[in-house]
Amino acid sequence: MRGSANPPFVEVIVQSRAAWFAARLALCGAYMLGGVIKLTDWPGAVAEQTHFGMTPPALWAAITIAVELVGPLLILTGRFVWLGAGMLGVFTALAALTANAFWTMPPGPERFAATNGFFEHIGLVGGFVLVAMLAGRDRA
Repeated sequence: MRGSANPPFVEVIVQSRAAWFAARLALCGAYMLGGVIKLTDWPGAVAEQTHFGMTPPALWAAITIAVELVGPLLILTGRFVWLGAGMLGVFTALAALTANAFWTMPPGPERFAATNGFFEHIGLVGGFVLVAMLAGRDRA
């Protein structure tokens, strides 16, 4: 096995438990915030699901809240990280397909924004795959 190709100061950062936690918090923060906001504004959460055509909207709002709160909790506590990352990864992929279906839109600013949103979501899915991969390396 070869040594790290990282400069020593970078290696200190990437091996740090604090940096590992901060990275997971940054990845999960928007989901936690979204879950709390939806939980405190149930009518808004149901309206959001109605907007995206999810039926029954109350059931999907409850599922969304559960995923947005439980997934980050698992990732941040280091318990069943693979499950939390899987929950959020699948949720994010489905959200990308539902909320950012750019391929169904005519050219223009809305399609441009949806295309960017879709690929940003795919990047987050990749981040959750990496978290699940790295979690087994005694970092949590």
